[in-house]
Amino acid sequence: MNEKLCNVPNILTISRIPLTVLLCVFIDQRLWLLALITFVVAAITDWIDGWWARKFNQLSTFGRLFDPLTDKILIGSAFIFLVTVPKSAMETWMVAVVIGRELLITGVRGYLESLGKKFAADWFGKLKTILQCGWLVAVLAYLTIHNQVWAEPLVPLVEILHYGLLYAMLAATMLSGLQYCVKAVKMLTE
Repeated sequence: MNEKLCNVPNILTISRIPLTVLLCVFIDQRLWLLALITFVVAAITDWIDGWWARKFNQLSTFGRLFDPLTDKILIGSAFIFLVTVPKSAMETWMVAVVIGRELLITGVRGYLESLGKKFAADWFGKLKTILQCGWLVAVLAYLTIHNQVWAEPLVPLVEILHYGLLYAMLAATMLSGLQYCVKAVKMLTE
């Protein structure tokens, strides 16, 4: 791995911290379109940093550790701020499930890797992340168009997408967490 810290992927990774702050301010101020744009930009930086690191051989331990951490900060913070928005349908127990799962799996991963065992994300964990991001886009789009006269025909469709993705995301979060725990127990008992 190339251990140069100041490279494009790592800068993009770190950029998600101020983008998280902006996202939370926009959610708090009910500036839905700005929140949606900010989240989409943050999601794009996540895709670009991974692509860039692989394409230009700029993989680093810093990026491997901090890329998923900044993603968790971004998503977890947005979920926390959305609890106070009734139309988001985000409940405190849902946030506890998501953040609890992330903390548990991050801890398990760190422990296993300290033992020299590889505990990488698999397709189910990636699906969980895609559903979390998809729900955030759907709920922010729903909140953006909800009271717009021009968007009235779109509101029911976006609302269905919003609620469907919310429960799919929660199911994937819990099931992928359970799957990782089972995988970890197997690795520890081998």
